[in-house]
Amino acid sequence: MKKYNIPVEAALEVIGGKWKVVILCHLIKHELRTSELKRLMPGITQKMLTQQLRELEQDGVLDRVVFNQVPPKVVYKLTDYGWSLKPALDMLCAWGEQHIENCYPDKSEVLADDHELEKV
Repeated sequence: MKKYNIPVEAALEVIGGKWKVVILCHLIKHELRTSELKRLMPGITQKMLTQQLRELEQDGVLDRVVFNQVPPKVVYKLTDYGWSLKPALDMLCAWGEQHIENCYPDKSEVLADDHELEKV
């Protein structure tokens, strides 16, 4: 059995890395298909997105829902366990906004246009 020095190590094992928190923040807003997540995250490769989704599913944080139709439809959504991360994710987002305001005089230079994200 794995031992952690401090509990945050366990949390980072589940949500650590460049993409998992971003995926979770998008799924807090609504259920999404893989292609929709890929569009919202232009810097991620399809292989990495698939890997991150599988890991989050294995950790019980999200569900992969397959609809029995042609063509097949798959959506990802947070589990109840995944929703328990919402307060922490909200705090990270708020801190990120404050950090951008503190470090970048014109935040439009570093933030994607919200209208682009609303298209999904």
